[in-house]
Amino acid sequence: MNGKLRILVTGFGQFPGAPFNPTIPLVERLIRLRRPAFDDIELSSHIFHVTYATVDRELPQLLAKHRPQALLMFGLADRTSYLRIETRARNAVTTILPDADGTRLGRGSIMDGRDALMFGPHTAKLLRAALATGIDARASRDAGSYLCNYLGWRAIEATQRDDGPHIAAFVHIPLLARDGAAKPGRIGLEDLVDAGEAMLAELAKLTRGVAREAA
Repeated sequence: MNGKLRILVTGFGQFPGAPFNPTIPLVERLIRLRRPAFDDIELSSHIFHVTYATVDRELPQLLAKHRPQALLMFGLADRTSYLRIETRARNAVTTILPDADGTRLGRGSIMDGRDALMFGPHTAKLLRAALATGIDARASRDAGSYLCNYLGWRAIEATQRDDGPHIAAFVHIPLLARDGAAKPGRIGLEDLVDAGEAMLAELAKLTRGVAREAA
């Protein structure tokens, strides 16, 4: 594989019920990482406005602009106290909760006649990388039915195209204090940055392997 490995890291902005989304400071910290192991990685980032229309419009634009070989996406699971590495995207969308622009979809599925889409076996390796940092991380089979799941679905679709990224991964993080400080027994921003760095390094290694096989 010639040139730098390109990885796109994404988060989300605020949405109804979540005026603060800690994926924003997490993505900002990860993008600023300066490590020898990342010298041959070109990191780009994006924060999605939490609407279906935004995902459908901006994800293809980002893929065309940055041509990432891997996607590492973060979302907020404010009722979960641990890191969740999603293993699949459900063919489900809520018809009850509006997005950040007040839009409610009128159907409960993303696509007719499809089951869940799987991210792939690499999720187990990302989980091991996160666990090695000491964080409470677990595999998840339910990414919900809101924008996180929707973005995950669209990202997996992108990996199935010849010109798309090789690997996509979606990680749910818990709600943090605005200053990022960890309460006793809880995860803080520094814990998430450490886990994010470990997952980035593992994702880079996995993507290089896939790229070599595809060459």
